[in-house]
Amino acid sequence: MLAGKAAAAATTSFCSLQASLLTLAILTLLSFTYFSLNSSSILRSPHHPHHHLLSATIPEDHVNTTATTTATIDGDHHHQQQLSDIYHSPKVFGLNFADMEANFKVFIYPDGDPNTFYQTPRKLTGKYASEGYFFQNIRESRFRTLDPDQAHLFFVPISCHKMRGKGTSYENMTIIVQNYVESLISKYPYWNRTLGADHFFVTCHDVGVRATEGFPLLVKNSIRVVCSPSYDVGFIPHKDVALPQVLQPFALPAGGNDLENRTKLGFWAGHRNSKIRVILARVWENDTELDISNNRINRAIGPLVYQKRFYSTKFCICPGGSQVNSARIADSIHYGCVPVILSNYYDLPFNDIIDWHKFAVVLKEHDVYRLKQILKDITDAEFVALHKNLVKIQKHFQWNSPPIRYDAFHMVMYELWLRRHVIKY
Repeated sequence: MLAGKAAAAATTSFCSLQASLLTLAILTLLSFTYFSLNSSSILRSPHHPHHHLLSATIPEDHVNTTATTTATIDGDHHHQQQLSDIYHSPKVFGLNFADMEANFKVFIYPDGDPNTFYQTPRKLTGKYASEGYFFQNIRESRFRTLDPDQAHLFFVPISCHKMRGKGTSYENMTIIVQNYVESLISKYPYWNRTLGADHFFVTCHDVGVRATEGFPLLVKNSIRVVCSPSYDVGFIPHKDVALPQVLQPFALPAGGNDLENRTKLGFWAGHRNSKIRVILARVWENDTELDISNNRINRAIGPLVYQKRFYSTKFCICPGGSQVNSARIADSIHYGCVPVILSNYYDLPFNDIIDWHKFAVVLKEHDVYRLKQILKDITDAEFVALHKNLVKIQKHFQWNSPPIRYDAFHMVMYELWLRRHVIKY
């Protein structure tokens, strides 16, 4: 009898323990569920203090009928905006651009006589305007830091254009560049930490390329921001940056919403200083639908005749000159004339950010013989789409002082920002 009562008591105690454990498990599950749902609602709330980390800041006026809609933040105002597919990845661009604005820091070496080739704002006109604007913009911008320990990248501020202005030979330019960089290497510890992989220099047209290519340590190790980014002369796309060559100030206002005025099929006028230009002029200079001239338009004909041709033309031909690049590309974009790129091995400016095929016609040099038929095969609807997209990206090919968000300076800085995680030697 006593044994039976003891067994019954043990059974009751065991069942009570099971019930308690089951109750505890249910309460724990309910608690985790509650806190999980509560946490999710906080993350979704636009009033959460870290909500801006979850939203992309997207450039204004990026509207496309096939685009997707996303929430953006502009100051304290939340609004809905569409993303344009002229960008390879609009959301990634928006997020990275906002991250760059908030965090990017560049240290500018203070060494060198500012009255010679260093720390000097270049003139903001002509073939080297892009170099000049960058030099001036970087000093005025939020990206500059006086503390090298905060810097993501280091700017080597040597102006090759100013050397040319003083009549310096290419051989002496190379010596000046080499002596300057070597002095920075010996004075500061920063170059040696990465062998220069987190350093960059900026130069436009072919002068700077020729002046620096004689110093392989600088060309191969640092980031080159140059206006003549040709694959066949050592340009490395994942390391170097294509600087847009922009002749500012523009003589006339930007073109746009003027399709009815564009009655001429194609236009080019310039010097025959490259093989492709010689062929272009020889094949098409007498054509009735393509306005091709093998010489620049003489100013004696009338004021701004050359620039006004851009307003009346659908496609503006941009053959490479002594280098693959051409300032006509930025001219065409500004005046609303769809650029026709005629260059081999050309890494187009911002090519990894924007889709050039959405606002330009990109051809190889051998396509010059079929040029007219290629342009005539583009339907009216396709041309309208190209032109509309062209107007959207005009701001990316404009220099300003002080710099303006999404202008050429900020796009170059964005390219540099993407390269801040360079290979550390």
